[in-house]
Amino acid sequence: MQLHIHKDVDELSEELAKWIVELIDQTLQSKDRFTIALSGGNTPRSLYEKLAKSPYIQKIPWKKMHFFWGDERAVPFSDERNNAKMAFDTLLYKVDVPAENIHVMQTDIPLQESVEAYEAVLHRYFENTETSFDLVLLGMGADGHTLSLFPGSPVLNDQHNWVIAVYANDQKMYRITLMPAIVNRAAAIAFLVSGVDKSKTLQEVLKGKYLPETYPSQLIHPLNKQLHWFIDEAAAGDLIS
Repeated sequence: MQLHIHKDVDELSEELAKWIVELIDQTLQSKDRFTIALSGGNTPRSLYEKLAKSPYIQKIPWKKMHFFWGDERAVPFSDERNNAKMAFDTLLYKVDVPAENIHVMQTDIPLQESVEAYEAVLHRYFENTETSFDLVLLGMGADGHTLSLFPGSPVLNDQHNWVIAVYANDQKMYRITLMPAIVNRAAAIAFLVSGVDKSKTLQEVLKGKYLPETYPSQLIHPLNKQLHWFIDEAAAGDLIS
């Protein structure tokens, strides 16, 4: 596990953008595509906006990029809460990515059909590969959740499924989420965490006891150990105090 602590969200996003460009370049030296699972939330928004601008937009071979999502709210694409909509508005509408390389979680069909369709896509890509995604971007909530894996959820012990639908009680909505069984096979995983409200939880996740029922982010431990935490100084407060 590697910590990358930066002053604020802007600096964090800048350094993460540089890191991602380098990772893409390294990966494409031995592969013909780069697969990435995107995160929703406010912190990734700044990152996506940077990737869509100079100098990063010129440095990424967009036609070799394949996009997926870590989770999605069961709301229409037109809804501002839709993670895919945010990524399209800030990044994907602005770069030259083939439409067939973009794999959104469908929210206009029944939930279980969407789950099965997404898992089928993932199996086409990763059924016989040593790793799954080349990079998974994740966030962490102030409650310690990541993806749509929330504290106390009955799905936290699921070690088999790659994709499931869950009901988020506090949000009163269903969500579709990738599961640790596929995420932990990724070649690299990067958490993006910002804000003082997450400082105490982050300290517990990284330095406290292993309590995944309380802090689901602890379920993320990639098999090849390439786990990176990009955090701002506000979120790092309890780690460095």
